Amino acid sequence: MSLDEAIRGALAGVASVGECLRSGVSYNPLSATTIQDPYPIYAALRARSPVHRSRVMNAWLFTRHADIDAILRDHRRFGNDPRKGTLSRQQSARLPPADEFSMLLLDPPDHTRLRSLVNKAFTPRAVNALEPRVRSILATLLDEIDDLSGFNLIDAIARPLPIIVIAEMLGVPARDRELFKHWSIERARLLEPTISRRERASAFSTLEAFDDYFRAVIKARRAEPRDDLVSALVQAHDEHDSLSERETLNMLRLILIAGNETTTNLIGNGMLALLRHPDELKRLRAEPELIPSAVEELLRFDSPVQLDTRRVLSDCDVDGVELRERENVILALGAANRDPEAFENPDRLDVGRGIRSHLSFGRGIHHCLGAPLARLEGRIVLEMLLERYRRIRLLTGRPRFRRAVVLRGLSSLPVAFA
Repeated sequence: MSLDEAIRGALAGVASVGECLRSGVSYNPLSATTIQDPYPIYAALRARSPVHRSRVMNAWLFTRHADIDAILRDHRRFGNDPRKGTLSRQQSARLPPADEFSMLLLDPPDHTRLRSLVNKAFTPRAVNALEPRVRSILATLLDEIDDLSGFNLIDAIARPLPIIVIAEMLGVPARDRELFKHWSIERARLLEPTISRRERASAFSTLEAFDDYFRAVIKARRAEPRDDLVSALVQAHDEHDSLSERETLNMLRLILIAGNETTTNLIGNGMLALLRHPDELKRLRAEPELIPSAVEELLRFDSPVQLDTRRVLSDCDVDGVELRERENVILALGAANRDPEAFENPDRLDVGRGIRSHLSFGRGIHHCLGAPLARLEGRIVLEMLLERYRRIRLLTGRPRFRRAVVLRGLSSLPVAFA
């Protein structure tokens, strides 16, 4: 942990004391306990302060499924553009230049325009056509594991699989995959409040290298289109509009995170959940037709994305709490996914639950474009691991999660296959 991380953590701890005195519960997202297991504090917040004023995060924090679902769907009163919120000096300093805002940080009509153009490159048919290749990539990764009696599943499967899939979709050659992996890790850190100044400087430098690389690719695809995602983005247009080079680069940056880090977390968090619930893993072996349902349950049980943000666009009331224009809103997706008002026995893993009402992919106009691809990769991983190995065993009692607040994922997952 860097010095400035330690200072921020200490200040957050002090600020959370005041929250506890006012509401009976506090939320310090930077505490080691919360990072390793946020669900107990989520439960306390839902019970005692479901609309919680957080000094630490300079925002209203929501933890109930019904509230979060409604806010995600209401883009007229709750926007994504951070410039429409009241930001601290530190929060303002973290913002990229306005012309580098991804689609996630934009509201209609800008968001509507970009989404309608990019949708053309993410059709269900295009995603479904990837299944044979995803299976082939995973088979190669499994064949390359040197010692099945003990290895890190994150490094062997969970991280490389989505990176290779997205890299191939973008037309990145195999020799550049390590570079692509580095870009993905660096870019993901920019989403985290735990990022240090040094990490931020490194991440922005990485983005410049990313842009330089893909400017050349975009130029080449304009001249000679191929069957890849960059060509599809370059060619995406309607009668009156198309993506500019800057918009295409912003979209590629977004795809880098959406296609890699979140799916890595789905695979890692999901396998950990199953290994901690051996009866459910045994059930999947006996009933493999439950695997698509299991993917939804794993997304719900330990969401790869824990927090989302919005800004209040006009004064409004939520559950009797007055929200003022420009106030910031934090939506605890992980808390919503464990809300007993929305899910029966929410802290129990049930691979046969068979519902898609979790909020892991968001809702409304910002619903995750890459959701079909994440589901496809999650399903294939479960199918192939259960087909190939008769026993999968966890080799640690305390797997560690990365020091991250928004993207929840493991730093390692030691396992053994038989």
